[in-house]
Amino acid sequence: MRGTSVDARAPVLPDLAISHIRMLFTLPGNSQNRRYLGSAWRGVLGHALKKLVCIARCERCEDCLIYRSCVYTYVFDTPRPESAGKLRLYKTVPHPFVLAPPWPGEQLETGATTLDLTLFGRGNQYIAYVVCALKEAAQNGLRGLEPLTLESVTQENLTAPGTWQSIYDQTRLSPLPAATPQAPPLPESLRIRLLTPLRLRHGEQYVGPEEFTFADLFRSLLRRISSLTYFHTERPLETDFAGLKEAARQVAIKQPDLRWREWTRYSSRQATELQMGGLMGSFTVNLGQQPELWPFIWLGQWTHAGKGTSMGLGRYIVELPDRS
Repeated sequence: MRGTSVDARAPVLPDLAISHIRMLFTLPGNSQNRRYLGSAWRGVLGHALKKLVCIARCERCEDCLIYRSCVYTYVFDTPRPESAGKLRLYKTVPHPFVLAPPWPGEQLETGATTLDLTLFGRGNQYIAYVVCALKEAAQNGLRGLEPLTLESVTQENLTAPGTWQSIYDQTRLSPLPAATPQAPPLPESLRIRLLTPLRLRHGEQYVGPEEFTFADLFRSLLRRISSLTYFHTERPLETDFAGLKEAARQVAIKQPDLRWREWTRYSSRQATELQMGGLMGSFTVNLGQQPELWPFIWLGQWTHAGKGTSMGLGRYIVELPDRS
């Protein structure tokens, strides 16, 4: 993927159109969820989306005549394009979505919960399908929860991150155009806060609080953003990958406050519980000498990093200094 010569010192933002949606649900009575539901939401999305769009009812999706043009398979069981010549070593193709429910402790008041949905690249054209499937799945209830009622859908205006607009009136969904988030001016220092477990691996081992480096996070982000643009957009990322990785190795972590947080999810496919722990907490970095890294760190707030991103793991925010 290094076929073109690109100056790694010039900040490069990948062309990755994004839609960031927030769905607000009400729970019956005074019930309250105290668990992280990332795996549960992903599971019910798959079942509901397939029920919504499947017309052939084949026993195996791979045997269906519309396998490579089906909304369900593209969104949820993304097949590797037959024409894909790069990234052949990737065992799986990244899904064009992220589901991010609140982490326990971020929960809203009793009787309500939210689900953030982020779509990438060509996945944006299926926003209505995904929202409809999630609405139907919620009405049937998630594991351990009573049926949920969709109250509102808002979308982040990515030309002014942090601002939201209603796009749902109970009868019609009117999404804003997808856009690539534009990074603000690089501050002198910034703090990165890991909101859900960040699962990064070195070989067969997961990276713990003592071993973690900024380069670990950046390598994962670069790999994820590159694969998302390759498989889900018309303009795969072309940049100096080796130069960016080397620049990331020069960035030191300051004021680390990191810990390992365990999370257990149930796998219906394997009929067992799986340990899905990772890093949580925060740390500060100064990218003044490596400004080329900043656009990727900013974009990563929507893509997430590490393993388990489709169920909301590896979510972080960048806390900018107060300029007032």
